[in-house]
Amino acid sequence: MTSDLTAGGVVAEPVRVRRLTDQEGQKLQQIVRRGSTSAVRYRRAMMLLASAGGNRVPVIAKLVQADEDTVRDVIHRFNEVGLACLDPRWAGGRPRLLSPDDEDFVVRTATTRPTKLGQPFTRWSIRKLAAYLRLVHGRVIRIGREALRCLLARRGVTFQRTKTWKESPDPERDAKLDRIEHVLEHFPDRVFAFDEFGPLGIRPTAGSC
Repeated sequence: MTSDLTAGGVVAEPVRVRRLTDQEGQKLQQIVRRGSTSAVRYRRAMMLLASAGGNRVPVIAKLVQADEDTVRDVIHRFNEVGLACLDPRWAGGRPRLLSPDDEDFVVRTATTRPTKLGQPFTRWSIRKLAAYLRLVHGRVIRIGREALRCLLARRGVTFQRTKTWKESPDPERDAKLDRIEHVLEHFPDRVFAFDEFGPLGIRPTAGSC
């Protein structure tokens, strides 16, 4: 069980999601706004968006009517594997062709601008990404286009153009986000977090729980 206190009685760092990428933010907003996905994915997406907005675990637990430990588990899982945490874990099946570390490398590459990696284009495609991975110096990853497409889909990465989650062209974006996160972490009682998405609300859903 995760606790907010360490063994010595010192308050631990609050549990929160890492900084969302533009694609992750778009996907989470899409899930919550449409509400046409499974109840598990919907509730987990709400947890992640609420945490990204600066809300603490107890507040999120009340918002989605879940146990605090469940919220913490989802946040920790997202920080480890990304949007794959939205789906339940399934056992069995074919053995992995790539190691977890290789998969993480593929996702990091797919969510990095090609120009930062020395490529002469601004957006990835499945074909371009697969070709690049086969040529990475010191770490060659051979994966077919369909396997790559399935891996990215499982990890919530898409190359579709952004519609609702806008990427900032501000060159000082990361520095400003660092300052915002510093204030949210050290002065939680003095900060209001908001954006164009508006407040998250709980909508009645048929079924148990």
